[in-house]
This record gives sequence, structure tokens and C-alpha cells, in this order.
Amino acid sequence: MSTPPAPPHIESLTPYQPGRSIAEIREELGLEQIIKLASNENPLGCSPRAVEAMKQAAADSNRYPRAGLTLRRALAARHAVDLAEVIAASGSEGVLLAAMRAYLRAGDEVITAEGTFIGFYVIAGAMNLDLKTVPLTQDYTYDLDAILSAVSDRTRLIYIANPNNPTGTAFRDESWRRFLERLPEGVLVVMDEAYYEYACDLAADYPDSLATRHDQVLVLRTFSKAYGLAGARVGYGVAHPEIITNLLKVKLPFEPSVVSEAAGLGALEDHAFLTRTLTVNREGLQRLHTTLDRLRLAHTDSVANFTLVPFESERRAAEVSRQLLERGIIARPMIPFRLPDTVRITVGTPEELDMLEDALAELFG
Repeated sequence: MSTPPAPPHIESLTPYQPGRSIAEIREELGLEQIIKLASNENPLGCSPRAVEAMKQAAADSNRYPRAGLTLRRALAARHAVDLAEVIAASGSEGVLLAAMRAYLRAGDEVITAEGTFIGFYVIAGAMNLDLKTVPLTQDYTYDLDAILSAVSDRTRLIYIANPNNPTGTAFRDESWRRFLERLPEGVLVVMDEAYYEYACDLAADYPDSLATRHDQVLVLRTFSKAYGLAGARVGYGVAHPEIITNLLKVKLPFEPSVVSEAAGLGALEDHAFLTRTLTVNREGLQRLHTTLDRLRLAHTDSVANFTLVPFESERRAAEVSRQLLERGIIARPMIPFRLPDTVRITVGTPEELDMLEDALAELFG
């Protein structure tokens, strides 16, 4: 007896491999001190108000959630939009998946960059879509002009991450406005702003896509990064009411969970935690870039909570990742993100950056 066969486009996929955990590395290498600078997580942990809200909400876990209705109302008030223009889900990926399910069929053409968020590649492959990728610019930024030039009569969706993961780079407001002016009708644009809070703090001319509303644009944001809720899985999207209605038709009916929604509501009101997060990241990113400059290691001009370090080859990038791991530092090689000769390093606490600096100095000093 054999298992039922999966479609060929599923058989050809590779399961997503998450970043390695501290516990896993401790067991494998027997190291006492290990830090994780691999997954762009908030090094300060969770918002205290979010933690307290989750504890209280856990007692109501026997009740089905209401599809994030309370959180949607809070987000609509925060962004001065109507409730009908907001959707909440299990992370911004939940909104992305709903959008692709609602608007795409197998064989449809979608466009993004070569060297961007792996989640989009995975969903596109799972849906048997015709994925067209455009190279990043020389400074590892989305080339919006090239993306527009790649649009054909078959193009149904464009995915853009700004700042881009894994490069941390961002195009600016003027480029975004020019892109919207030239955008052909009938194409849905998914604007992924997972690192929005960091970018606003670091780049004065970062485009706020909610300030330049467009009927063809779905904006994704998340509580996973600056708000420190990566493990809670809660994100949201903002778009024209007709788009949100179509997403609500296909998204899982009971996401986000009761606990996740409470976490989002608590984090949204924890202004002190967000301020502290942005300060630690601003100072940490500057310090990380200064260290890399001093050691003559190239890096991207990141405006997120991580930076990308390119090497001369895939082999060298893998070697550096292994050498850092042997010193108790988990960084992330970018092979799955289609940038195999690079390593992504997340900004940590001052103490974690001390440890990173010592390791880099030992390897490159």
C-alpha cells in the first residue's frame, strides 16, 4: 500500500527550513553561551503589555475567536481607515496567502525580485503559479522600473517587500509614487512592510504606503518584528474594501487566535516598549555597520533590524556561517532566499553585539 501521489508541482518543492534554535545548537556543539542573530527577532523579547494580555486571554481559549474583529477595529482607529479596509490573520503571511488564494489561479503570472522573502516563493510554488523574478539593483534594492517593464498581459500580482528581507534595503518615497503612476490596471500589488516601524525610524524619506493609498495595493504589516510577537503569529493588511472582502471570503475563519489577538492589542498600546525597541535597534545597527566597515566587510545599507553581508562565493558565506556558529553565534546563510553568497545578521542587544564583534575580529581582524 502506498500514499496518494501529490501533484508534480508539490513534489518538486522543498519544505521550508526555519532558522536553527539555540537549544538545537547547544545540544549539537555543547556550547554554554549561544546567541541567535539569524531570524530578525526582537532581542528585547515581547512587549510586557502583550504578555499580560496573552495571560488573561488564555483563560478564554475554549471560545472560538472572532476573526480578529476587536484588533481590526483598533487598527482601523490607529490608521484612520474604515473597519472594512482592515484584515487580521496569523502573521502577515496569513494575509499574503489569502490574497493569493483570492486573486490567483494555477498558471497565473506573478512578479517579484530575485532575492526577497522566501515565503512568497513557497506560496507561488505551492499554487503552481508562473513566477517571474527581476534582479535586485547593484545595492540590493528592489528595481521598480524593471518590475514594471516585466509586466505582461498575464501578470496578475506583484509582490514587493520594503524594506526587503533579506537585504534590509528600501526604495524611497519618490520611487514608490512614480511606480504607482505607471502601474497598469488589473494588477494587484502586495506591499509587504513587515519592517515598517524600523524603516520609519531610520529613513526620513521612507514611503508610507498608507499615506499614498491606491486601489490596487494591499499593504501588509506585522507584530512579529518591532513588537516582538514572532511566536504569537499576528499580522494585518490594509486595502480597498473590495479587496478586503475578497480576502475574508477565503482566509481561515478563526485566525488570529484569541491569544494572538490579545497580544496584538496589548502591543499596540505599549508605546514605551516600541520606543525602547527602536532605540536599541538604531544604536545597534549603527554599531554593527561600523564594525563591518572597520573589518572591511561589505554590507547593505539596511534600514531594518538586520543587515546583509555579501562574500565572494557561496562556499565562503557558508564557511563564515559555520565559523560564527562554532563561536556560539547563529547567523543565517541566504541560500533559500536566492542570495547564496550572503549571510544575514540580525541586530542584537549590546551584550550580544559584544560577542559578535569579538568573533568577527577573530575571523577578520
